[in-house]
Amino acid sequence: MLNIKNLNKTYPNGTKALNNVTLTLEKGMFGLLGPNGAGKSTLMRTIATLQLADTGSINFDGIDVFKQPEELRKVLGYLPQDFGVYPKVSAEMMLNHIAKVKGITNKSERKGYVADLLNKVNLYKFRTRNLGDYSGGMRQRFGIAQALIGNPKLIIVDEPTAGLDPLERNRFHNLLSELGENAVVILSTHIVDDVTNLCKHMAVFNEGRILAEGNPQQLSNTLNGKIYKTQIEKSELERFQNEYTVLSNYLRGGQFFVNIYSDSAPGSNFEQVNNGLEEFYFYSINQEQEA
Repeated sequence: MLNIKNLNKTYPNGTKALNNVTLTLEKGMFGLLGPNGAGKSTLMRTIATLQLADTGSINFDGIDVFKQPEELRKVLGYLPQDFGVYPKVSAEMMLNHIAKVKGITNKSERKGYVADLLNKVNLYKFRTRNLGDYSGGMRQRFGIAQALIGNPKLIIVDEPTAGLDPLERNRFHNLLSELGENAVVILSTHIVDDVTNLCKHMAVFNEGRILAEGNPQQLSNTLNGKIYKTQIEKSELERFQNEYTVLSNYLRGGQFFVNIYSDSAPGSNFEQVNNGLEEFYFYSINQEQEA
């Protein structure tokens, strides 16, 4: 179990990246959903022992993360949002080296282990290619593989599906789902579908704060019968934003639409929407901005 209590972090420029963050995460997939710049990566780096918070505490299965960072790293798998690679080293050689550092000392066992990892992320046929020659999506898959070495009990993946095509994303979803059966897995993302598809528990996060927490479907259900859409001209958007609680605007078939929140039917020109997590996400961000 991962316990995060009253975590605060303010950078020297005055940016409050973490604002009294408290979470309790059990085994399984947890989705941290928020826009870019919300502070998600700061929270991930803090949990991963790469930076300290100003105040607060983090404990994982009896490990005080701030006082015993080396102990946490033994059971941690981490895929940061941005990570570098050694361009002149092959994926197979790099994973072999990391596996050796993590304690897999038997050479034949390590070879089979690395091969299995490369197969899981669909890189086995590219195993001898230098990492510098990998595409962005291939590098991301390599990053996923290195995060899984050592069968970690806590896995942090920060924007993991960035750069992956739909087929690769589906494969990665299946892999993460398997991992969540035996570990605490934190998925930090701004992609609503990733959380909808994978997570039984989640939080909406913005400006360093937890805005809402719970089961994705149950959170979405709180807005049942309260989301409406209508087609408008782009020139009308400002007027609609002044008159209604506009959650989003988008194009469908070349036509411009807005989704709004309303406790009652706003008029005959509006159609009720079968809302999902995306609408709840936009609603949570909107309520915070209005507050």
